[in-house]
Amino acid sequence: MAEEQETTENLEDQIEEATEAVAVQANELEELEAGSESGSPLGLGNLTDVPVKVTVEVGRAKLTLSDLIDLRAGSLVELDREAHEPADILVNGKVVARGEIITMNDSYGVRITSLISG
Repeated sequence: MAEEQETTENLEDQIEEATEAVAVQANELEELEAGSESGSPLGLGNLTDVPVKVTVEVGRAKLTLSDLIDLRAGSLVELDREAHEPADILVNGKVVARGEIITMNDSYGVRITSLISG
């Protein structure tokens, strides 16, 4: 019984110390004045070096797990688009444009044919 009371008192002391520490930290923060600004605005110029992921999607396919397991080198997967349809160009997962797939030397490329607004 005495051990339980000692443990409870020890726990209460720890809670009190933690509460005081939080109160001290809160008192160290300065109040911000409404409308006060410091520094310069971020601006678009500061964001031009931020990397973004660009993906070109020529189509999609839904397969059963069984069909997926059966895929081998040389297997064909039919996509949900016809050959003449434009590919989607995505930036960070959002469609921003459409274009046609082209070859440039020994590489593939995409020629933008339309931009998606909004």
